[in-house]
Amino acid sequence: MKKAVVLLSGGLDSTTVLYWAKKRRYQIFPLAFDYGQRHAKKELCAARKIARLNELNLKVLQISLPWKGSSLIDKSYPLPQVSSEKDIGGSIPSTYVPGRNLILLAFAFSYAESINASLILIGANSIDFSGYPDCRPQFYRLLNRLAQIGTKAGCEGQRIQVITPLIYFSKANIVRLGKKLKVPFRFTWSCYAGKKDPCGKCDSCLLRGRGFAEAGIKDPCAPLK
Repeated sequence: MKKAVVLLSGGLDSTTVLYWAKKRRYQIFPLAFDYGQRHAKKELCAARKIARLNELNLKVLQISLPWKGSSLIDKSYPLPQVSSEKDIGGSIPSTYVPGRNLILLAFAFSYAESINASLILIGANSIDFSGYPDCRPQFYRLLNRLAQIGTKAGCEGQRIQVITPLIYFSKANIVRLGKKLKVPFRFTWSCYAGKKDPCGKCDSCLLRGRGFAEAGIKDPCAPLK
């Protein structure tokens, strides 16, 4: 049985990836992060719920990014609000956290190597996304090459590979796949604002809403109108 570290934020994409790994009968080691994101409480609550439902031991790492540089981790800057999905992806938004996926995946590689896991799974997507450069396929291709020469496992021929099952999926197809895998959508959280209910205005809310609408599936977490 292959061991797989799954980066689990509790959102739609990462939860779908966890169920994708479950379908393949991987031995799953979920990993979540509290890096000061403004929606950490809601996000980690969702991740813990998903892990408990699957009887998995979720590891949560708390890290600090004191230099800020993002509206996602610096509340003195407002979250960008867009009027429609057409406004998303044209430029890198202020919610981009400098080097975030590179940082999180470095921890994931360390964890994977320590438990002899051969896979790291992340719900990165380059189709319906906010334009983050660390969600593009070329980033992961190069990262996998670096891991082969930069880890003990790689040097000894025990490759650790980052897998991005959703990288070329539209959000609608992610929703369809999630339904097929019986993902409990009602327990997932996507909103960046991190308030009691989804704001329905941030990039993440709008992309999620479009995905469910195009898939013809009702989102149990849709914000009230």
